[in-house]
This record gives sequence, C-alpha cells and structure tokens, in this order.
Amino acid sequence: MSKYITVSLDKRGVSCRARLLDEQAPRTSAAVWEALPVSAQVFHGKYARNEIYTLLPAFPGADPGKENTTVTPIPGDLCWFSFDSDDLGNPAYGYENTTGTGTTGAIIDLALFYGRNNLLINGDQGWVPGNVFGTVVESLDEMAAACQDLWMSGVRGESLSFQRA
Repeated sequence: MSKYITVSLDKRGVSCRARLLDEQAPRTSAAVWEALPVSAQVFHGKYARNEIYTLLPAFPGADPGKENTTVTPIPGDLCWFSFDSDDLGNPAYGYENTTGTGTTGAIIDLALFYGRNNLLINGDQGWVPGNVFGTVVESLDEMAAACQDLWMSGVRGESLSFQRA
C-alpha cells in the first residue's frame, strides 16, 4: 500500500501531495516517513535551478546512504541529500551563518523539484547526487507557481513543511 505525504509552503498556503517511492528508495522513504512531520525555513536552489528545499538536523537512525540517485531530477521529484556543516559553510551559498543550519554534524536537505532542466552540480563539490524518495501526484502546477514566486519575491518568512497525508 502506497504512503503519501503533503508538502506545503505554509505562509503561501500552497500544498501538493506526493507518493513515497517505497520500492525504489525503501531506506530513504522510511527515514523520511519516521521523521514526519518536519518544517523549517525554505530556500530556493541557486545552482540546481527549479528547486526548493529545507535544511534539517540529522534524523534519528542511520543515514540511508545512496539509493535511487539522480543528478537530473524531473518536475515533481522529492530528493534527500545528506551534508555535514562543512559542506554548506561557504558564504557563497547565502546562508546567514557559516554552517547553513547553525548546527554541526549531519544536515538533511529535503528538496522538491518543480520544473525541468535541473542539474545537481556544485561549484565546490562537483556532482551532488540526490536520493529520489517521492513523486508529486497532485497540485504540482500550483506548487510550481508558488515556487516561482519564491524565486522572484524571496524566501524570508516562508517555511517548507512535510507531513503524512
């Protein structure tokens, strides 16, 4: 039986529904499912193109490792990335402190890709494969319009939330 989650931009009041890819990414899907609900400041991708994401402290349990990875996510993909604070400390990333989330150790990046032609490459690290753990099945167009507004209007005060549907 499929599991579904809701991904929301809280201030804008926009949500979409996604199906977890339990068969293709069982470890990552389980890690996300067990951690829900989560919510934090949203960011818009600077390099990847059509991406919004949030940065969270490491979830309890083991990191899922690489599974169902891509460097070219498509519209509606939900991706997991694992970083440590040193990976995100470069001021070029635009975070307001030197470690992205203000924490040390592992950082989880949960991302939603809302448009085409994405490429997961980073000037400091090279290719950054993400684990595709879900796919949006409802309301991607509305979410994409809100994401484009984030790009044009800014992300301050907006949060990205993931919860069980």
